[in-house]
Amino acid sequence: MEEKIIIDSQTMNRTLARLAHEIIEQYPDEKKIYLVGIRRRGVPLARILKENIQKFSDMEVELGELDITLYRDDVSERFEEPLLNQSVIPFDVEGKNIIMVDDVLFTGRTARAAMDAIIALGRPAKLQLCVMVDRGHRELPISANYVGKNIPTSRHEFVSVRVEEFDGCREVALRTNA
Repeated sequence: MEEKIIIDSQTMNRTLARLAHEIIEQYPDEKKIYLVGIRRRGVPLARILKENIQKFSDMEVELGELDITLYRDDVSERFEEPLLNQSVIPFDVEGKNIIMVDDVLFTGRTARAAMDAIIALGRPAKLQLCVMVDRGHRELPISANYVGKNIPTSRHEFVSVRVEEFDGCREVALRTNA
């Protein structure tokens, strides 16, 4: 397998700052923003976005963590016995503008599962999606409102968004089966 770093740490930091500014610009009159990180790597990305939004504005940011395991449509294919983490949403989603945060948008199935999980908690006023990488190949009619980088890929390639919490670094890599 061949691997290439396509977004280094410095570029990723700038991209996350830009995404924070885009979110702030979308909600100029809001006093509070609600971010929900999709486990696993969406959670640390949401934390970074929260820090950036608070640094660049006077908005308060509420942060939640979402485990979508039971909402996946492939749970029986992927897991003999699914490993359940716990969602932590410390706010009522009803009537709120919620921004889901994830690392990679691929088929759209993770985003759909996240939407189902959030809607099971209540009816948000608006539900948006922020991703670090959109790699195409959608199987569902889903698109992100905020995209760090569009990276056209083949189905044989794999995109890894790496964060300090899990990987000890901050970068995006593209692996190909060479």
